[in-house]
Amino acid sequence: MKSHPYHVIAREERPKQSFYNGGILLVMMLGLMSCSQKQDFDLPKKVTFNQHVAPIIHQNCSPCHRPNGGAPFQMIAYRDVAKRAKMIRDVTTDRYMPPWPADPHYRSFVGERFLTEKQIAMLAKWVDDGKLEGEGPAPDPPHFADGSMFGKPDLIVPFRDSILLEGNNLDKFMVMKVPFEIPRDTFVRLIEFVPGNRQLVHHMNGHLLTYEFDKKKDVFEGKHVVTDVNAAINETYKTLALANDDGTFPTLTPSISNYLPGVLPAIYPEGIGSYAVSRKAAFLVMNMHYGPSPVDAYDKSYFNVFYADGPPKRPVKEWILGTFGVSAIVPPLVVPPEKVMTVETNFTVPQDVSLLTINPHMHLIGRSFKAWATTPNGEEIPLISIPKWDFRWQYFYTFHQMLKIPKGSIIHAEGIYDNTLNNPNNPYDPPITVVEPLSRDMKTTDEMFQFIITWLPYQKGDENVSLEPDVRLFKQ
Repeated sequence: MKSHPYHVIAREERPKQSFYNGGILLVMMLGLMSCSQKQDFDLPKKVTFNQHVAPIIHQNCSPCHRPNGGAPFQMIAYRDVAKRAKMIRDVTTDRYMPPWPADPHYRSFVGERFLTEKQIAMLAKWVDDGKLEGEGPAPDPPHFADGSMFGKPDLIVPFRDSILLEGNNLDKFMVMKVPFEIPRDTFVRLIEFVPGNRQLVHHMNGHLLTYEFDKKKDVFEGKHVVTDVNAAINETYKTLALANDDGTFPTLTPSISNYLPGVLPAIYPEGIGSYAVSRKAAFLVMNMHYGPSPVDAYDKSYFNVFYADGPPKRPVKEWILGTFGVSAIVPPLVVPPEKVMTVETNFTVPQDVSLLTINPHMHLIGRSFKAWATTPNGEEIPLISIPKWDFRWQYFYTFHQMLKIPKGSIIHAEGIYDNTLNNPNNPYDPPITVVEPLSRDMKTTDEMFQFIITWLPYQKGDENVSLEPDVRLFKQ
């Protein structure tokens, strides 16, 4: 989740249920059957793990289901997969896993993990045929880098202290400051967040604070962790001692690093989107979400910093539509109990632009999200469709190539909210009126409707520029 530079989305612990348990139990209880519709593809007579199943699992499941990964069990070797075969068939048939909320038939993005109908049918047939391992050697397991997905960083910035995560089976949300000093001012091309406890770190959204050297004597002063996420923003900033010594606020660069299990950070072509970093700086982690644990545990995550050769030739820009943004929500985001309600927001593009990355954002009672652009000549450009909104999986979606949106186009975003008991994520029973607060002091149980767009002023040929990440540029 991405927020306004001065906006903390406060989270409250939810004793009713964990974010992780509801959906999977529902799928298992339903006992889903394979689709009976006519298939327009042929499957092998004999589906085996080594030849057919392993490539699907390794590409789409193993990045999270691996040793020290974000998922609770491994899915790499035959024995790992075979013992959970029926569950895998059920959750893939229902498209509960792998978690990729965006509809790939509406718009495709970089790095999507989405199973085709043939792949889903292949997994089901493998299970129904007896989970055959296959002849010959097992396929080589995928390699996962230790410490960084991109090679040796120029700088490692760890959390100042280990974070105690109490074993009370509750989700935990925190705000953190991770200060650091470097020998000289520089530019940074990529900031990679590496979770210390992959089993419990669910997501992280970080911003960058840069201080003028003579305005902040001690960048390490103050507390580094705030667990009372319902506190007012000003109080949180004061507790973390974020301000300069004279009370002014340092420069803040929003959303320089974001994390979800299995998701790589957006890597733009060289010369696009690097950040200026001063000698005294800090990462401001506005949304640190830890999953529930039955036992006490600890986390000490860190940031890998990769320097750039110089300032960006094309600095990226950002629009926020909707909540706290540049466009109004119509009707106002006030959802009465036992109501399903549709809202929209519209924004006219003031110049030719090239879109890079987009991020839809809603809270718990969101049901679906859709956005598109309409050009001055009436052409419709699809941006994103999320038919089944899931608060737990909020990605930053990067286009395969820069996407040109002409001047005068209208960007439309539409959200549907379900404030009924039919919504399993509704935090209230019975439902109450859910609103978008006027101030930025809010909780998860409040609502938001945002569409965040990362863009550049258009240059001729942008639509041919690939945004597929080339990690080789970072290898050392």
